[in-house]
Order: sequence, then structure tokens, then C-alpha cells
Amino acid sequence: MKKVLIVEDDAEIVRLLEIHLTDLGCKVICAQQGDEGLRKAINENPDLIILDVMLPEMDGIEVCQKIRANNITSPIMMLTARSEEIDKVLGLEVGADDYLTKPFSVREFIARVKAIFRRQKMEETSPASTTNPKLMQFDVLSINIEMRKVLLDGQKVELSPKEFELLVLLSSNPGKSFDRTQLLNMIWGYDFQGYEHTVNSHINRLRSKIEPDMSNPKFILTTWGVGYKFNEELAEA
Repeated sequence: MKKVLIVEDDAEIVRLLEIHLTDLGCKVICAQQGDEGLRKAINENPDLIILDVMLPEMDGIEVCQKIRANNITSPIMMLTARSEEIDKVLGLEVGADDYLTKPFSVREFIARVKAIFRRQKMEETSPASTTNPKLMQFDVLSINIEMRKVLLDGQKVELSPKEFELLVLLSSNPGKSFDRTQLLNMIWGYDFQGYEHTVNSHINRLRSKIEPDMSNPKFILTTWGVGYKFNEELAEA
């Protein structure tokens, strides 16, 4: 049974989402305030967090930021009002994985949730060990794609879904430079201006978790005037 945390102060929306999530076989936990949502995100270990931007006590942007700061890697779907374009950008930059604009259709909501659960099921059903796992090793950095597991000097690194996808894409193509628009389209699928900074924010968070020296990156390099690439010298070592 999947556990879903809804952080939303609109009782009607909560009721609607709870009904449909329950129909999907989910256990639903609710919070009406931002600080309450943060506590439950930390204590309940949800499989999915549905987070409204406009919340009392602590807004959804700050909640999302603090969730990621606590190394909680659960997928986060943010809910934003149609006029809150800036909040969509900020939400993605601080670590949200997806968003829905209010008012949204129940069908679209269910489709998004099912897609997230399908990805999680693929991860869970991957064998604990295989004779030929999709394993990449770059110096002290180990990336197991099937297990969605990253080790640095033998220590597990907690990455959000988008951080992991970025790392896999770059490390699977060492030496190839990707511009921000390419990365945005390939990882998020959003093709419009204003969201490129989302890539920068995720790259910075990823670097903070795997780079020994943020001021002199070893794994993810900046290609000036273009974007980012994975250090091809490590792939050749």
C-alpha cells in the first residue's frame, strides 16, 4: 500500500484527492498547514507528497525546500494556482518533481500519480542483485541504475528522483555537453522559457552531494557557454 501525504488547506480539494487516492489503494495522510506537513513528511516516510504552494504558517516553497534539506527523496507534486507562474519555477528549483495547475482534472491527477507509482514499482521489483547489474563506476562514485543507488566512497548518497535522473543522463554520456534546455526537456519534459534555472538548482544540489570540492567539481563539469557534462577523463580511467 502506497502512502501519500497531502499538504493542502482547501478541505474540498483534500476530500477529492483523498477519495481518488483511496480508490487507487493508497493510505492517505493529510496536513492543513505547512509546518504540520513538514513534520509528517519527516516522520511518515511517504511514497508521494502532494504539496500546495499557498499554505498557512509555512508556504509550500519553503516546505519543499526543507523537505529536501532533510534528505527526504520522496517525489513531490506541487499544486499551484494558474496565476502563480513564478511559484512553479521556484517549486521546481527547490526540488519538486512535478506540478499541477489549479483547477486540474481528476483524470490528469490520477495519470500523474500512476506514472509516479509505476516508476517506483520498477525500482522495487528490480532484483537485489544480478549477475550483470547496470553499474557505472567513476573513481569513488558508484551508480547502480537498476537499484537507483549511488555510493560515494562506499557511503550511500540520498538523491531526489530528478537529481538521480540528471546524474544518470550525464554519466551515461561522459564528455557530451548538454545545454540547459536539453536537460530540462529530457528530465522534466517542460518545453518553455523560464524554467532553465531549475536545471542549475538541481545541478548545484547534486554537486553538493557528490563533489568533494564544490568550487572545483570533479564529476559534473560546466561547459562554459553551453551547459554541463560528465567528466570524460573519469570514464577513461
